[in-house]
Amino acid sequence: MSEIVVRPARTDDVRAIHSLLEPLVDRKILLGKEMVALYEAVQEFMVAEVDGQIVGCGALHVMWRSLGEVRTLLIREDWLRHGIGGRIVDALEEKARALGLRRLFCLTFEVEFFSRHGFEPIDEKQVVSDEVYAQLLRSPDAGVAEFLDLAHVKPNTLGNTRMLKQLGHTGRA
Repeated sequence: MSEIVVRPARTDDVRAIHSLLEPLVDRKILLGKEMVALYEAVQEFMVAEVDGQIVGCGALHVMWRSLGEVRTLLIREDWLRHGIGGRIVDALEEKARALGLRRLFCLTFEVEFFSRHGFEPIDEKQVVSDEVYAQLLRSPDAGVAEFLDLAHVKPNTLGNTRMLKQLGHTGRA
């Protein structure tokens, strides 16, 4: 088996990331992202590469001082169940810790996968302080709205599960 390399994404990888995303958008599993949005967020992405081919990706989006989101975790179908998703999540967690984040959020259908990596479903309770909640309400980011479980993103038409992982300190953001 060829070596799997997980590394920070470069602008030259954006077309490959978009190619990983499109089949899932076509199947209505994920919402689409415009190329410009992927270029704007390229610094958030890690990619998995095998023999010069991008076979997976994932992004870390900072939401608040101690809170981040794992988003756009995608693995090419022929590379599923080779440990690539786990390696990308590990790399994103390492990046999150380096940034000082203590909790990671994800919105996913892959509850079992994320549970194996220490994420737990969040119930309906507010998981940030009132002050932070008020600040996050100002964000135009749809992922932040999903995290806050705001009514304008409901009903959750995709049926995803909101999950959270503690990386260290267990205090609220």
